[in-house]
Amino acid sequence: MKPRSYTSDGIVLARRNFGEADRILVIFSRNFGRLSLLARGIRKPKSRKRGHLEVFSLINFQATTGRGLDYITEVEMIDDFKDIRTSLNKVSLAYYFAEIVGRITHDGETNVDLYNLILGYLNQLKKTKKLKDLRMNFIYSLLTTLGFWPKGKTLTDADQILEETIERKVFSQRVGKRMVS
Repeated sequence: MKPRSYTSDGIVLARRNFGEADRILVIFSRNFGRLSLLARGIRKPKSRKRGHLEVFSLINFQATTGRGLDYITEVEMIDDFKDIRTSLNKVSLAYYFAEIVGRITHDGETNVDLYNLILGYLNQLKKTKKLKDLRMNFIYSLLTTLGFWPKGKTLTDADQILEETIERKVFSQRVGKRMVS
């Protein structure tokens, strides 16, 4: 069980608007796994947290347990991955990574190896030009880390196996495939 107030590093996987000025963020944290957190007032023009909570940003955050959703009280940007944001192909692949992790995990699932895997691949994405290889390696590493695929066995049709694992279509897959092919 989480304490009333807690702090962790995390990667923002997704966000959606909630109410007039709030957002619900899906964050994969080092200490608590996947979390759905409410960021109150973040859509207001003068919000201090606004620029820190972009998708696939690495942040250090403090959250407090609420009645329904936990909510973010403080946030600090560690890395915004601006090198990724300068290339449409890299942004597409980063969204692909975030969507897959968001769909394959559930709230409260703690997995430090998965956190390190996501962070490692985002750091590789900043530097590499071989996006197709990186995409395939990510799928293989993700499936083996979570125990859905045996280590050392060749992954022939990664996309089909991934969709069977998460039991639904990946929306950004079509874009991700087209961009990195």
